[in-house]
Amino acid sequence: MPVSDQERIAAQMRSPRIVRLWRALAPLRSCVSFMNTGAHPDDETSEMLAALAFRDGLSLSYACSTRGEGGQNDIGTEVTHDLGVVRTAEMERAADVLNLNLYWLSETPDDAIFDFGFSKSGTETLEKWGRERTLKRFVEIVRTERPDIICPTFLNIPGQHGHHRAMTEMAHDVVSAAADPTFSGVDLPVWQVKKLYLPAWSGAGDAYDDDLPPPNATLTVEASGEDPVTGWSWAQIGEQSRAFHRTQGMGRWVPHGTRKDWPLHLVRSTVDGPDKALTAGLPADLSQLAAFAGAPEVEAGLAGAQADCNAAIGAFPDMQAVARHAAAALTKVRAARDACPERARAEVQHRLAAKEQQLSHVMRVASGVELRAALAADLLRPGESAALHVEAVGAAAEITPVVPRGWRFVNGTIQVAADAAPSDPYPASYTPGRARLPAMRVGVTVDSVSAETLLPLETPPVVLPARSATLAPDRALINLAAGGRSIAVRIADAFPAEAKASLDLPDGWRAEPAGGMLQVTAAQGVAPGLYSLPLRLDDEPVMTVNRIAYPHIGVHARAFPAALSVRVLDVTLPEARIGYVGGGNDRVCRWLRALGLDVTELDDGALTTEGLKAFDTLLVGIFAMRTRPALKAAMPLVHDWVAAGGNLVTLYHRPWDAWDPQRVPPRMLEIGKPSLRWRVTDENAEVTHLQPDHPLFNTPNRITADDWAGWHKERGLYFAKSWDPDYEPLLEMADPDEAPHRGALLSARIGKGRHSHVALILHHQMEKLVPGAFRLMANLLARP
Repeated sequence: MPVSDQERIAAQMRSPRIVRLWRALAPLRSCVSFMNTGAHPDDETSEMLAALAFRDGLSLSYACSTRGEGGQNDIGTEVTHDLGVVRTAEMERAADVLNLNLYWLSETPDDAIFDFGFSKSGTETLEKWGRERTLKRFVEIVRTERPDIICPTFLNIPGQHGHHRAMTEMAHDVVSAAADPTFSGVDLPVWQVKKLYLPAWSGAGDAYDDDLPPPNATLTVEASGEDPVTGWSWAQIGEQSRAFHRTQGMGRWVPHGTRKDWPLHLVRSTVDGPDKALTAGLPADLSQLAAFAGAPEVEAGLAGAQADCNAAIGAFPDMQAVARHAAAALTKVRAARDACPERARAEVQHRLAAKEQQLSHVMRVASGVELRAALAADLLRPGESAALHVEAVGAAAEITPVVPRGWRFVNGTIQVAADAAPSDPYPASYTPGRARLPAMRVGVTVDSVSAETLLPLETPPVVLPARSATLAPDRALINLAAGGRSIAVRIADAFPAEAKASLDLPDGWRAEPAGGMLQVTAAQGVAPGLYSLPLRLDDEPVMTVNRIAYPHIGVHARAFPAALSVRVLDVTLPEARIGYVGGGNDRVCRWLRALGLDVTELDDGALTTEGLKAFDTLLVGIFAMRTRPALKAAMPLVHDWVAAGGNLVTLYHRPWDAWDPQRVPPRMLEIGKPSLRWRVTDENAEVTHLQPDHPLFNTPNRITADDWAGWHKERGLYFAKSWDPDYEPLLEMADPDEAPHRGALLSARIGKGRHSHVALILHHQMEKLVPGAFRLMANLLARP
């Protein structure tokens, strides 16, 4: 995705040098590190972290268990692993704003540590993740980052998301395990976390409903005030970071003067003294580090280094003076690093390494070095080359490309290694200001002191597999009741282009070229079931690449074995003309057509009295009331259409998706919140048909217990809480040890027509080719 001039100008406007320098100076104030922990991208306490980073100078990190694969997607149709790719990239961009080192417990798309969907139990979560695996990875992260302080975002109490509860439970365990020399499986030096805090605030809200009050506050991080250079409050900077979580609809405007402090509860501490400040008992800056570590040999040098750091901060905005003081500080830091006695190295060396990086960054920015480096192509395959274009300002700077092992830089061109693996969309960690390779090494010299930083390319290249092709579709249906056994499949983007493509077929299946497509025909008498047909090029295994591109995250790709998944099922179809109003967050229309139904996607102009007359059934996709304002405005017309005999089916909405319980549905229907209380997360939960003879369970398909088998992630969410007596609850289900819910499927006769509201997660089950979802959907769409 080439960067346009307009995008470059916008990026330049967002990041003036004066602000970059001011923010680069912030971490020189402290040598204390603070790790926030959470379960998902967007769990970080962004507003508090902004104050800790840019006001107090703490070094920040975030340990996140999953990539958020089970969450919502407010901007597209990516689900599961592809959603994890997007949310990983969003979290990296959010971390850039806060200068936040980022670590993931989940290391691959197939990791056991996975966002398997909403959970209400930390015990259940750790059973699925694997307690030993989770703790081992967490210990690796803590021993790598070496935080002085750990603070989870959520409490381990009933009413909280089970993933949050699991990470808070693990925060207690990791403090002990990371310091335990007998802990097996992690070959890294032990590290003692000095303090463990818990949030002394409630995590209740639209999603959660903490059963117990938070612990008492032993310390409060005051987050009022504002940055003196930008004039932005810490809360506003925090929301600038959160705004990158667009798949989750994050980022809210915080007016100036809005005050929010952050109460914390100290659980464990290994340092002395009253806990009157977050850094109490810790080396607040370099001048206190030698005494803290028991290294008087370097005390004078570190005190001098901190004095130079303070002078650099005080010299702002005099760029030349800032650079000279930073260079002086760097000289003393390097001398202290070399002179540090062995007994103190565990506490000193990682802090000085971080300070060296920080000072080098200050020197580069203050020296006026500006760099833009871009490749002529940002999608490359093993062995391919691309010209490197460099624009640089700052004559004294030394700028050279740095490439990964096996890659080459020759005559202004970067060549990918012949055996390069595809780019990893699930990197295990991310450090702002420390670019992944290939990158540009920038060296500056101030007062004979040299420093280097590594800057990213304007668009980091994505390495594609050596052999790849795309199947469209890669998941398909054969509905035996619709009379067909064939699927038309297009093999696109084959590389190498001249390679011969073929599918590994089950016995009796055929694949024949037809009109530029591959016509795949199932065997006579094929049995219902799920079939996988691997794709090969020149009889060699091949990968499929899902390319994902959004302006706020750039281009990313996920490569996985190419195969056509075919669900053979037997679903009787209703005779109905179906209009579909989607919100852009599901692919239900595609699946209904694949099933064999007559479906028309409706634009806003079709939402009229005359337009609705063309249809027997109107299906409303998830979130559509919010994303399609014209739909909400047309609901009075839809009500009239229903009363005249139309069949309205609404898929689940959240309370904040413009769902007015009095005006959107034909009769009052209220969606419950917090959402934790109004969902069933156990995908295998028993389902009871409250009215087994109801048409929705019998026409045109008989819905049985088999249709509730093999579900994925959960049964449903955002269940109805209350409803008009005209609605009949048709299902009952519950999570273990909870009272049953009856708001998953409601249906009401409205005049001559019907409205059914479905809080089951049908769109997701269709993506996962779950047969029961298609059978139930066919019944819901039948004319009343």
